[in-house]
Amino acid sequence: MAEVQALEFNLVQRVLTVEHHADAGPAVEASIRELGMTAAPVTGAASAPPRAGPQEKPWWPLALAGIAALTAEVANWLAWPSWVAPALAIFAIALSGVATYQKGWIALRHRDLNINALMSIAVTGAVLLGQWPEAAMVMVLFTIAELIESKSLDRARDAIRSLVQLAPELATVQGPDGSWDEMPAKLVAVGQIVRVRPGERIALDGEVTSGRSSVNQAPITGESLPVDKTTGDAVFAGTINTSGSLEYRVTAEATHSTLARIIHAVEEAQGARAPSQRFVDQFARVYTPTVIALALAVAIVAPLFLGGSWHDWAYRALVLLVIACPCALVIATPVTIVSGLAAAARHGILIKGGVYLEEGHKLVWLAFDKTGTLTHGKPALTDTMLLDQTDELDAVQIATSLAVRSDHPVSRAIATARQHSGIAPLAVADFAALPGRGVRGTIDGVPYQLGNHRLIHELGVCSPSLEAQLSKLEEQGKTVIVLTDGANALALFAVADTVKDSSRSAILALRELGIKTAMLTGDNAHTARAISTQVQVDEAVGDLLPADKLRAVEAYAQRGVVGMVGDGINDAPALARADIGFAMGAAGTDTAIETADVALMDDDLNKIARFVRLSRTTRRVLIQNIALALGIKAVFLVLTLLGMGTMWMAVFADMGASLLVVSNGLRLLRH
Repeated sequence: MAEVQALEFNLVQRVLTVEHHADAGPAVEASIRELGMTAAPVTGAASAPPRAGPQEKPWWPLALAGIAALTAEVANWLAWPSWVAPALAIFAIALSGVATYQKGWIALRHRDLNINALMSIAVTGAVLLGQWPEAAMVMVLFTIAELIESKSLDRARDAIRSLVQLAPELATVQGPDGSWDEMPAKLVAVGQIVRVRPGERIALDGEVTSGRSSVNQAPITGESLPVDKTTGDAVFAGTINTSGSLEYRVTAEATHSTLARIIHAVEEAQGARAPSQRFVDQFARVYTPTVIALALAVAIVAPLFLGGSWHDWAYRALVLLVIACPCALVIATPVTIVSGLAAAARHGILIKGGVYLEEGHKLVWLAFDKTGTLTHGKPALTDTMLLDQTDELDAVQIATSLAVRSDHPVSRAIATARQHSGIAPLAVADFAALPGRGVRGTIDGVPYQLGNHRLIHELGVCSPSLEAQLSKLEEQGKTVIVLTDGANALALFAVADTVKDSSRSAILALRELGIKTAMLTGDNAHTARAISTQVQVDEAVGDLLPADKLRAVEAYAQRGVVGMVGDGINDAPALARADIGFAMGAAGTDTAIETADVALMDDDLNKIARFVRLSRTTRRVLIQNIALALGIKAVFLVLTLLGMGTMWMAVFADMGASLLVVSNGLRLLRH
């Protein structure tokens, strides 16, 4: 239809989203109804498409059809009156196959030879050949197998749907008069105060205003232990308040909470085609027409050149039609990918697409940012040294005034330490950040710079004695910041960061997986060496600007598939260039969730090794599924051409393969 702009297929959720011109709604809905589907309008970009839940059908017609088909087989075997078997067969087909015939007719009208069309042709052909019991049994078996497959797929659907059910629908909200009332969470506005009692789920993202408690954040971050929360701490929708009562101010509407963004990211990831899925789709386009052409050749050409009865060759052709549908092959990849995505999300690993889940097994190098990734990112001030005749209080006050304007962890360490000492910052004019170097600003008409070793060299104020002092501190693994007026170095400040407990174990786990590690940092080379020795990375490079990190990642990419681990903002160029970008501590961070390929919802680096193991398992399952689907088809194809295959065997081959690959893919949910 010319009015249709885009189609988005979500096979696992059984949802087709159609984008069309505003005035084309009725025509599009009519076309969808013609296909036997139900249409529902999606209003607004934030709205989710309608969810296709399993449609419960009464079981008794299928059971009755099965009994009728079995009785038809018995009637044929015991040579009952000639009308009994056909009557029972027609009764069984009518009870179990009406939906298949309806879908088959729609497919044929649109020149699409899907499984319903092929089954309809095959069963009709069997009836015309007088194979009444077999026609009935094939239709019943096919319907039963489809029902089982649908139930199996519901497990994959439920894995994603369970995320939606994490957040409660109601929240206890404080009214203008101070009273507390329950109201739907989706109606609560940003800024309102919500109370959550012990044992309740938190309904919305927020910041604690009063109370103290422990919160189980496993549904969002995958953390195994509850996290203590008090005034000022962030809480997330879907997490569980385990002990005390909390009151918090809502910071995001229900549709924009961290949980909502996770659900949106996982659902979008389902729709993205993984490499193996693209291969399967392309293969299926060639495979099905090829087997159908072979079936026609068997029915028409074979009797002319190979002899034998037309009846026998026509029967073999009908069996080939049943084998022709690549159902198992097509469904193998999405079920496996969705199961893997759901398993990862349950452990606080948000993967933005099947391509990253599938490509993770290829990782050769993994580059880490230092501050906030391998280390806690909360360095503390350890040394202050006066270098000039400047009054110490003046130098410290100037440095504090510049540091308090910066959000870099090293600057924050200086500002925090000095503000605790009661030093008030001065007014700063012309303040500017110097990426990868430090900050600058004018105080009382004098321009000052507060920066790292690189900046001091660039300004030409690094004397031999200062160099010796800097080297001594840097060899201790400390980061040194120098205050200068552009002509002289006035004071230096040393800060030290501590390595995360998870860093050492994570690097060791990656080494055991055969992945090489590197640390890329803007800190000086001495600090880089000291930290790299502690965490035991394979390579460490210091004194890097954001552009240098990008070039370093490009260099590693020449040696194999490379991943980059950072905070999702400061390391954006390197994260974007890496084959897979990992963002740390993404819970509550819009930018990280939106820009990273893989978002780790907490700061546990061990989850990267878990991601790699999951990726490798997913890859193995995908290969197994494709091999199963094609192998079973190939075996029954040969058996049919040799005259040993029957129609009910073909149904078992087709639907049996589908059930096998679905069950195999669902194993990932337990990973």
